[in-house]
Amino acid sequence: MIETRISELTCRAVKELFGHEVPLSAVGIEKTRKEITGDFTILVFPFVKISRKSPEATAAEIGTFLQQHMPELSSFNVIKGFLNLVLSDRYWLKFLEKNSNNADFGFHKQRHERPVVLEYSSPNTNKPLHLGHIRNNLLGFSLAEILKANGHKVVKVNLVNDRGIHICKSMLAYMKWGNGETPASTGLKGDHLIGKYYVLFDKNYKAEMHGLIEKGLTEEEAGRQAPLIVEAQEILRKWEAKDHETVSLWKLMNGWAYEGFDVTYRRLGVDFDHIYYESETYLLGKKLVLQGVDSGELVRKEDGSIWADLREEGLDEKLLLRSDGTSVYMTQDLGTARLRYDDYHPSSMIYVVGNEQNYHFDVLKKVLVKLGLEYGSDIHHLSYGMVELPEGKMKSREGTVVDADDLMDEMFRTAEETTRELGKANELSAPDAEQLFSTIGLGALKYFILKVDPKKNMMFDPKESIDFNGNTGPFIQYTYARIRSLLARANAAGHFWEDAEIDRGLPLLPLEKETIRRLYQFQETVQQAGEEFSPAIISNYVYDLAKGFNGFYQELPVLKEEEKQKIYLRLMISKFTGDIIAKSMAMLGIRVPERM
Repeated sequence: MIETRISELTCRAVKELFGHEVPLSAVGIEKTRKEITGDFTILVFPFVKISRKSPEATAAEIGTFLQQHMPELSSFNVIKGFLNLVLSDRYWLKFLEKNSNNADFGFHKQRHERPVVLEYSSPNTNKPLHLGHIRNNLLGFSLAEILKANGHKVVKVNLVNDRGIHICKSMLAYMKWGNGETPASTGLKGDHLIGKYYVLFDKNYKAEMHGLIEKGLTEEEAGRQAPLIVEAQEILRKWEAKDHETVSLWKLMNGWAYEGFDVTYRRLGVDFDHIYYESETYLLGKKLVLQGVDSGELVRKEDGSIWADLREEGLDEKLLLRSDGTSVYMTQDLGTARLRYDDYHPSSMIYVVGNEQNYHFDVLKKVLVKLGLEYGSDIHHLSYGMVELPEGKMKSREGTVVDADDLMDEMFRTAEETTRELGKANELSAPDAEQLFSTIGLGALKYFILKVDPKKNMMFDPKESIDFNGNTGPFIQYTYARIRSLLARANAAGHFWEDAEIDRGLPLLPLEKETIRRLYQFQETVQQAGEEFSPAIISNYVYDLAKGFNGFYQELPVLKEEEKQKIYLRLMISKFTGDIIAKSMAMLGIRVPERM
């Protein structure tokens, strides 16, 4: 990258001009602000003490040195302590010609290092996937693609929460009120059917609690003593004791959930390399906890419960095993981390989990280290914010969540309505039109969610996400389709631009140079997104690229240009832009249509 060459020459300039050696890290390089002439800006303030001159004089001397030793540099200007460098048109044309057909441009070669294990999704088998899960899945899948683009080997894993009291609640409700119905007999997806009973349990449980509170119990006492919760806890104990009848029902209902999840995952376009199940990891977690007691790192209290004392680490005491021997979430996460380490010996383990679990992962890392398992330090929690709707927060137990399948149906309908209104599907066959509506609808959903910084809470508005003129997936998809149409028309008109050599002495217009420079920034953007674990960086880049290209396309004629070299140049810029849009959208898990 040219920034490295600029940094190296700047260090050399400081040494030769001012007699001091400085490290590359001392050279601060930024993209020049739009209102100032330049491509890159060097901050010279760190060198003023060395030069013993004013910032302006220091910048001017360094700029002159760079211009003498760097053929790529055509000119420079100084504004206070900022040295603005202008690269030659020849440099940008050479970059364009070299990389416009490079399928690997912007991507790092695969690193020879241990893999990254990336967990996302983590559904509960007592309810279908909802809008919150969609953000989780989209973030996880996109981050995997971004890390791969940065050369990392990635193992995508899913941890299915298939055991615990919440699963027993759905099981108990089905036992009481199910009357033997099945997904086949009801026409419901299996995960939807089970979710129905989870809501039914909560409704009746709250009624029981209300009755007990009216009899004088506190809310906490009523919550513990309500008959339904007592029965659910008994089912959990039976399950852990491997009671045949209980385990058979558990397998049946979980099987329904898995079938439903698979349909949703395929439609959403996400997948996994390995699926773990908490029912298979919690026993290993219990074993680790008991070993921790034997080694004296964990504490068994008088009631038989086992705790980790993390007060010296700035936290508090954390329950790891209940007094009746049943495990908690932390227990199974300890077992899962150990199993993943044994399976893959990863360089890091990334967990895509909502920010309400920040404390949980602080504890997990510290407990693992306390148990002598150093890979606890290699755990990274990608903590993301909640998704809300204009109507407010969602609650699974009350049945007020936005179901993932229903949302995708709504996105399809909205895409169809909007696309037909704009006449963008008039010439398509029915199957092609249906495929386009699906591509636009899912693209709108994914882009709208991924363009937001993962750490922030967000409001999702389906209508706003399918605006063809805003910062949306459909706008970017339409830009790609426009480019493909332009290239097809160029070929039909006999412009054999793909085999042409561009005259590197050709002067570039500002919009041409600006578009090429934005394409150059793709490699830096991919690297930054990988370092910060943020698909939003890719999203915002590709929107700026698409927006900038539309300005380029509207202002500068392409096929109507009279000079053949300019036609070839602008077609090459267009094709390169389309390729980078496609690459960027692929990292977001979004397809781009050839026609629109």
